[in-house]
Amino acid sequence: MNIQMKEDHYLVRDIWIPDLHSQAFCIFDLEGTGIHTAEDDVIQMAAVRVNQDGEPGVSFSSLVHSHKPIPAFIEQLTGIKNEDIYAATAFGAVYLEFLDFIQNRILVTQAGYEYDLPLLRRQCEENKVPFPGNKVLDIKVMFKAIHPDFERIISTDRLIGYYGIDASAYKRHDALGDCHLIARLFTLILSEYKQMNVHVLQVKEPLIIERFRIEGMHTEPYETEYP
Repeated sequence: MNIQMKEDHYLVRDIWIPDLHSQAFCIFDLEGTGIHTAEDDVIQMAAVRVNQDGEPGVSFSSLVHSHKPIPAFIEQLTGIKNEDIYAATAFGAVYLEFLDFIQNRILVTQAGYEYDLPLLRRQCEENKVPFPGNKVLDIKVMFKAIHPDFERIISTDRLIGYYGIDASAYKRHDALGDCHLIARLFTLILSEYKQMNVHVLQVKEPLIIERFRIEGMHTEPYETEYP
């Protein structure tokens, strides 16, 4: 998979997932000390296995130790306190548990090409552990592939509104809570694929995906490859 990251959008191509409805998937999500993937740290990792019927199954979640302080607004947003991560397990140990949990499943994320993957890759490099070799599927790309005329940013809130989900039962901005919400969205998108008799996700030509925008966030354009 090739991603060309721009300031307000990215181009993604070379995605090939056959037998879409019989694959083993695992939702994953990260929380960090901030929005800058080049300098912030992971403070929570979570994953939820998705059963063959698309329903969430067993889960994994852990706080991650960080020397970088959590800003007050991130504490308020996530509910994760500085004292929590000071006493938490180091990234390397949590990451090994994460790898054992996901095994060879296809990873599924929301806005992960923009945040979770570059943040995870940098932390893997710094801790000298291998980046996962799993294929990673962003539900923004899945949605855009079958809704090519949708021009707005495919945010979590817009997907919630599109599918008419009552999100009050999900703990937002908590990695595990967000995993369960992403699993719900993924299941609904996968159902659309089935209804449309689409059994292969194939993106050959570059697909334009609008990026989420947060005030003060800036990313230099870059191009990268993922499995």
